[in-house]
Amino acid sequence: MEKSIIIIGAGIAGLSAGCYAQMNGYNTHIFEMDTKPGGVCTAWKRKGYTIDGCIHWLVGSGPASNFYHIWEELGIIKNHTFIDHDEYLRIIGKEGKYFALYSDPDRLEKHMKELAPEDSGVIEDFIKGIRKGIGFDMPSDKAPELYNPFDVVKMLFQMLPYMGYMRKWSKLSAGEFASRFKNSFMREALLAIAEDVPDLPMLALVMPMAWVYQKTAGYPLGGSLEFSRTIEKRYLDLGGEVSYKSPVAKVMVENDRAVGIRLADGTEHHGDIIISAADGHTTIFDMLEGKYINDKIQGYYDNLALFPPLVFVAFGVNRTFDELPHSVSGFNLPLDEPITIAGKELSRLTLHVYNFDSSLAPEGKTVIRVMISTVFDYWDELYKDPERYKAEKERIADQVIAQLSKHFPGLAEQVEMRDVATPVTWVRYTGNWRGSYEGWMMGAESFRMRMSKTLPGLENFYMVGQWVEPGGGLPPAAMSGRNVTQIICKKDKKPFITTRP
Repeated sequence: MEKSIIIIGAGIAGLSAGCYAQMNGYNTHIFEMDTKPGGVCTAWKRKGYTIDGCIHWLVGSGPASNFYHIWEELGIIKNHTFIDHDEYLRIIGKEGKYFALYSDPDRLEKHMKELAPEDSGVIEDFIKGIRKGIGFDMPSDKAPELYNPFDVVKMLFQMLPYMGYMRKWSKLSAGEFASRFKNSFMREALLAIAEDVPDLPMLALVMPMAWVYQKTAGYPLGGSLEFSRTIEKRYLDLGGEVSYKSPVAKVMVENDRAVGIRLADGTEHHGDIIISAADGHTTIFDMLEGKYINDKIQGYYDNLALFPPLVFVAFGVNRTFDELPHSVSGFNLPLDEPITIAGKELSRLTLHVYNFDSSLAPEGKTVIRVMISTVFDYWDELYKDPERYKAEKERIADQVIAQLSKHFPGLAEQVEMRDVATPVTWVRYTGNWRGSYEGWMMGAESFRMRMSKTLPGLENFYMVGQWVEPGGGLPPAAMSGRNVTQIICKKDKKPFITTRP
């Protein structure tokens, strides 16, 4: 009889682990706290509009990426149409001047030199960084935990031409790079990109620019929830089982071996192997009561920086914005008057205009959305007073629409739907610790950090997802589910098998 695997969480990592385990003959059952799949990769409907909560681009959407075969195996490529945008981001100046991060490096270089001819050397270095990234791709077929000496040598040989490149762009922060420009507008524009995370390595900009140019980072039409439902369907078609509205309270352990789970309603389910794709902090400190931890793991949760939580402000608008170019990350706009959210004064907002995905709005209409980084503790405390919490959300929506109306006259009268989600919203629906949407921040300390998928002293238990994959994102989440299945197969002395729908 094949072993049974219980998976906690139906986000992308949990669904991936379920799919690959089913491909390899294991009997799996996923337990999810929400009513739908996806975890953070989700969307929600308001008055006929769909507010997307996750995907801007999907690394691996084209065959030039090593991640492509993973999305093939999970059913994404067969069932989704991708849009490749001409722009990554557009930063608008205060007097109408703009800096567009064009997807084409040639066009981008020409544009930047027209804006800042005095910075030609810095610009050429930046474009060279993008072009160098075009040839780089991370191996994704085998779990690093299973590498033998030959695999290590092979990987090092493949990586050797990029060692200097990785070192250079991972150590250079976005804030430091901006300071190299003499041109004040370019400095302002680049600092606007890095406003929330000035210590973010420049590698996190040059690599996505390379992916977008290769057409391996497209947007899947239909958005995040349809993306998640495609993987859920693949999982169910493979014979997996999923239970929604089933929050897990405890991982049951006997003699230092994980043997099952206890749900919040008290019911128990037993399995030979337990995989948590749930929030890392909740898994370790609540479900396992902090019993299986060491100084290294404790240090992660005490010291590593998190991606800041977000306030989502979305509007359903009775117009199409056909005049605006399609963009991966939207439009960064200056504000005539600063607005204050959770004690932070904002002089700019980044606006996502979903004029490229008609499925998210009724015909002739569009969803626009603003994401604002914020402070979790402010919202956690405010949520204790429902009236003040609701009033603050309304105040933010009023302020944002008033500012956007100055860029788009008449917008306020065209708004048919408004919605504000806070970090507390994400905690309520996904369980993410402190509302962090991608877990550990990619920085000089966490870049290339490899975290164990097991906990010390606990057998038959694994963790997958963003809390063991620093930097987060959908491809690492899917890959971690795939990798942990390989590890389980290796332990059970059986070949790892993949299929495509």
